[in-house]
Amino acid sequence: MRLLDLFCGAGGASMGYHRAGFDEIVGVDIEPQSRYPFQFVQGDALEFCASFSAGFDAIHASPPCQFYSQAAQSQRNAGKIYANLLPLTRDHLARSGRFWVIENVPGAPMRSDFVVCGCRVGLPLRRVRLFETSWNGFDLMAPCHHTGPVVSVVGRGTPSWVRAKLGYNPTIADYRTAMGIDWMNRNELSQAIPPAYTEYIGRQLLDAILS
Repeated sequence: MRLLDLFCGAGGASMGYHRAGFDEIVGVDIEPQSRYPFQFVQGDALEFCASFSAGFDAIHASPPCQFYSQAAQSQRNAGKIYANLLPLTRDHLARSGRFWVIENVPGAPMRSDFVVCGCRVGLPLRRVRLFETSWNGFDLMAPCHHTGPVVSVVGRGTPSWVRAKLGYNPTIADYRTAMGIDWMNRNELSQAIPPAYTEYIGRQLLDAILS
């Protein structure tokens, strides 16, 4: 099974799909990704999808979230303009004819077939992400519930509200443990999807492909 990971970053989502059972994964990102753990292509993700998607069994896409994310609200209020690539990404995936998954943040205008947080996949992490699927998948996971303070990986530093909730300033080791990722730096972690999330989604994707 071959999977194409668009807007792949440093490969958190790709690693989860690999653990779920995808044999070959190719990641595409406009920025260089020296720590990406699989085959990597630097370039425009949607252009690559339009040209080469037929060679894959499935496609995952994580278009930039800053147009919708709470973490970028202050920058948007200050006048910074972010690209809204979600609708265009969905159009490209629909035209591909492949099975697909789109990931983004709460607040993004997408159907939340799967809603995953760290507490639902055994991670000490507060990081809710939405997944929309081509097969209209769904799950019966328990509601998000954290029994105590947990790490939130946001931005490029440690926001004051994170320190206030935890009572300490997390280290890079704390962030890596919370995300289940040991190969990324702090900036890469802030943009990453924990592999445990897409390992779970990947199993549903494989079931859909093979059914």
